[in-house]
Amino acid sequence: MINIILKDGSKKEIKEGESCLDLAKGISEGLARNMTAALVNKEVKDLRYVLDKEAQVEILTFDNSLEGKRAYWHTTSHIMAQAVKRLFPNVKLAIGPAIDNGFYYDFDTDTPFTDEDKRKIEEEMEKIIKEDLKIEKFVLPKEEAIKLMKDLKEPYKVELIEELKAGEEISFYKQGEFTDLCAGPHLESTGKVKKVKILSSSGAYWRGSEKNKMLQRIYGISFTKASELEEYIEKLEEAKQRDHRKIGKELDLFMTHPLVGSGLPMYLPNGATVRRLLERYIQDKEVKMGYKHVYTPSMGNVELYKTSGHWDHYKEDMFPVMKMDTEELVLRPMNCPHHMLVYKNKMHSYRELPIRIGELAHDFRFEDSGNVCGLERVREMCQNDAHLFVRPDQIKEEFRKVVELILSVYKDFGFTDYSFRLSLRDKDNKEKYFDDDEMWDNAESELREILTELGLDFYEAKRRSSILWTKTRCSNKNSYGA
Repeated sequence: MINIILKDGSKKEIKEGESCLDLAKGISEGLARNMTAALVNKEVKDLRYVLDKEAQVEILTFDNSLEGKRAYWHTTSHIMAQAVKRLFPNVKLAIGPAIDNGFYYDFDTDTPFTDEDKRKIEEEMEKIIKEDLKIEKFVLPKEEAIKLMKDLKEPYKVELIEELKAGEEISFYKQGEFTDLCAGPHLESTGKVKKVKILSSSGAYWRGSEKNKMLQRIYGISFTKASELEEYIEKLEEAKQRDHRKIGKELDLFMTHPLVGSGLPMYLPNGATVRRLLERYIQDKEVKMGYKHVYTPSMGNVELYKTSGHWDHYKEDMFPVMKMDTEELVLRPMNCPHHMLVYKNKMHSYRELPIRIGELAHDFRFEDSGNVCGLERVREMCQNDAHLFVRPDQIKEEFRKVVELILSVYKDFGFTDYSFRLSLRDKDNKEKYFDDDEMWDNAESELREILTELGLDFYEAKRRSSILWTKTRCSNKNSYGA
């Protein structure tokens, strides 16, 4: 027998080798019916995950967490892919992840999906749900996994598998005649999904690169109750009326023009007035909190980004290099390297810390023209950005002040419906992170403590690239810049 520590701190004994779903059944049949995934030692796991040692386990449902919803939506993305393959057997599968508000799946098809196609796909999804197909997980070694996807004539899946490390576990999920490469998590069966809706479709480059083929992406959503779906659709319709592009045009706030370029909005007098007031408002707040504002150039030498490490991981999202005399310059996508140099401009004593550097800075991102959208997704933006240089013993208090600043702004503008995401590094992928486990564990723990102490609604999630904690030397002690 092994002990499992539940979310409320209580302990439950289970037999070694039982799954997370077995654990849920031992607690409550109702909980097991609603379970979508589990959080095992802070990591999201499939409900089939076997518990073979003592662990902290939280049962996730559609209603109690975003990660619970994601497992539900991920399963629905597979149902949609299965429906597409039934209706259009020659279509090739790319990827189909859950996102924060539903899911999407990318398909390689010579003809874009029509509204009639999407109606048929939705109807076929409903049939698959009624069939209540059992969803089964299985794993294969790399060579067998490649052979399976080649036999199924899925070249995009083959490409993904070929990039995996030798010896890595490669998992698949099967439902009826449909099998897909996937790490999960997924529900027990297709019948666990209740209400589905296809929302829209668009073009999307394979792996986000315009050098690759344009695929067809279908977005969808699903819920456990018809009333929830109806409410969501109503909110979408309301949102259309509040679309900032519609309001911006009606109130003469901003404009775009093809002679200027995609993703490059221009603020009209009304919009410039609003922007000026917002800039003064936030700068005044930051000054009262001890922030020191700077102005730094909107471009930098390529060597700056190679030194900072951004070049290796971010150059695909940067504008092309401009050669000027003996220098190679790029428009900056972020302000971190500039602010690090401002801090490094002179030696600092640990007694000076914390040092808070802020800037209303202009940044540039090399966005595809198909992705730009009003003021939401642009190629040039003004970012209110700050970097804090603190001693290890100051991390918790400084983070508290940052959160309190955010809450103060929300209060001033009447925002009441919000939650926080605590973005954690991926311990299995340290390539993009400063390699100091003790520092990361301490920092993440203190961030978690503050959010808990303030009683805020938050969830935890790994991210591909995270806050870059850069370790720098002061005259006597270490400091950390976030």
